[in-house]
Amino acid sequence: MSSDTLTKAASAAPEDPEDAAPLRIVPRRRPGLWTTAVVVLALLGLALNSVVRNDAFQWDVVGDYFTSASVLRGLWLTLWLTAVVMMLGFALGTLLAAFRLSTNPVLRAVSWGYVWLFRSMPILVQLLFWFNIGVLYPQILGVKTVNLLGPVTVAVVGLTLHEAAYAAEVVRGGILSVDRGQIEAAQALGLSRWRRWWRIVLPQAMRSIVPPAGNMLIGTLKGTSIVSVIAVQDLLYSVQLVYHRTYQVMPLLMVATLWYVIITSVLSVGQYYVERHYARGSGRGR
Repeated sequence: MSSDTLTKAASAAPEDPEDAAPLRIVPRRRPGLWTTAVVVLALLGLALNSVVRNDAFQWDVVGDYFTSASVLRGLWLTLWLTAVVMMLGFALGTLLAAFRLSTNPVLRAVSWGYVWLFRSMPILVQLLFWFNIGVLYPQILGVKTVNLLGPVTVAVVGLTLHEAAYAAEVVRGGILSVDRGQIEAAQALGLSRWRRWWRIVLPQAMRSIVPPAGNMLIGTLKGTSIVSVIAVQDLLYSVQLVYHRTYQVMPLLMVATLWYVIITSVLSVGQYYVERHYARGSGRGR
């Protein structure tokens, strides 16, 4: 480049940087991204339209049975069963987690063996096993097993034992996520063992416990439908009784599906706020 050209370029440049025009930042064009979004929305619209306008779903029948007495009774039993199984499962799971973290080798072995056994067995096999336990033990404490363990009791026992195995690992993982230095600092301050667990360990462990526990709650709600195989009249079994009588299979299955979707959505919202509560101060509470 010649000296004359450099001189002209220098004279053309503004002397004051403030006189220079501001640079305009143009976002990068992403035509493929928007095209994909339009295609996905179109496909979703077509799918929704096919469901809403498909007469085979018999939406009038869905509306008739959605709040019927038999369906609501089944829904109530499903919710009750979910709540009881979660409370008992986490109570037993917390005890098993304490055993696993104990310095006693026997307790650690018992906890490990329990988790290994019940996580290895399918839940359907466990329910059928407990439902037929009378073959092995006709009487328990002088009472006939068939009278002692009804279908609902069998469902509670089977689901609780299954849930406790997973709850034990969730609780153990949450406790192990707490930094050991904080426990030692609490000991140095002279806090009692109970106060250390209640004020230091548990609030921090809940950050790791709540997300998988929320998923377990939703999974348990949907998993209770398996108790229909032992004639427990939950939500699914209730609609089955109806469509076995009326042969309206699809609309009754849609009734159960809609109720599961509604309850799961409510639980998901609750899980979000509980997670946000325990994530305060950790940078994840937004």
